[in-house]
Amino acid sequence: MARPVTLFTGQWADLKIEDMARKASEFGYDGIELACWGDHFEVNKALEDDGYCQAKRDLLASHDLQLFAISNHLVGQAVLDPIDERHKAIVPDYVWGDGNPQGVNERAAEELKNTARAAQKLGVSVVNGFTGSSIWHLLYSFPPVSPRTIEDGFKLFADRFHPILDVFRDCGVKFGLEVHPTEIAFDIYTAEKALDALGGRPEFGFNFDPSHLHWQGVDSVEFIRAFPDRIYHVHVKDAIVTLNGRTGILASHLNFGDPRRGWDFRSPGRGGVNFEEIIRALNAVNYQGPLSIEWEDSGMDREAGAREACKFTKELDFAPSGRAFDSAFEE
Repeated sequence: MARPVTLFTGQWADLKIEDMARKASEFGYDGIELACWGDHFEVNKALEDDGYCQAKRDLLASHDLQLFAISNHLVGQAVLDPIDERHKAIVPDYVWGDGNPQGVNERAAEELKNTARAAQKLGVSVVNGFTGSSIWHLLYSFPPVSPRTIEDGFKLFADRFHPILDVFRDCGVKFGLEVHPTEIAFDIYTAEKALDALGGRPEFGFNFDPSHLHWQGVDSVEFIRAFPDRIYHVHVKDAIVTLNGRTGILASHLNFGDPRRGWDFRSPGRGGVNFEEIIRALNAVNYQGPLSIEWEDSGMDREAGAREACKFTKELDFAPSGRAFDSAFEE
């Protein structure tokens, strides 16, 4: 079983999709995971132009690239977040509108519904993304935060996402939340609470990304074991913890790439994530989807890194055994 190795285009949205597809093919990738920003995949155009999705398919096919998922993290972030000026930079102009926070939340929710419709039209069955969170800023409970406030945050999540997931259901598309700080679910326990808040509906699962778990101290393999039937997509992404007595795990308001940070992202295989055990865990839960590299490493040339990451992941992946190693001794 050689799972396809794909490249998420979110960190490459400064390039035109034609250039991105050519590079991904040259780097050795089997496919790409299209980001819904830049010109890589535009939800409104997909719904308005009957030829748009086929043109994307034809472009990828011309470079021998497969497509399994699209991702709309940026719009998803604005569904639950308390909106401020930062969001203006990440959502389309027609979602931002006049910037009224309630209106932005509502338009972001509609855009996420439309993303499911666009995915159906494109012929993919998974949309990855974020949810945002109305309670992330309450993580450190001082001034004291009541349990009721946290429960209200998960209720708001359910109230806003049930209508979105109804559209996903109708379109035959699943939503894969990338469990991540600033989202409603950022570790195992909050992922459990998110599923419970939605009544376990099958349209909602996870885009498994070990990097965000690793620096928090959460075992990525335990996440896979906790949600064996909810791993709808996988990101291959690495991180490293660099605590040295001066650095802190909260990163001290220092930007990515600053050597004073207590952790940072690394190119796959160059950080602290144990990908060997992750592949074994994915085999155990029978995950057969793509391994999509989300390449982020502020200290490395991205083209060299993306090429190396593709090779690393293809050499890393292996099929589970079809028999016990000692089966020759069975009667």
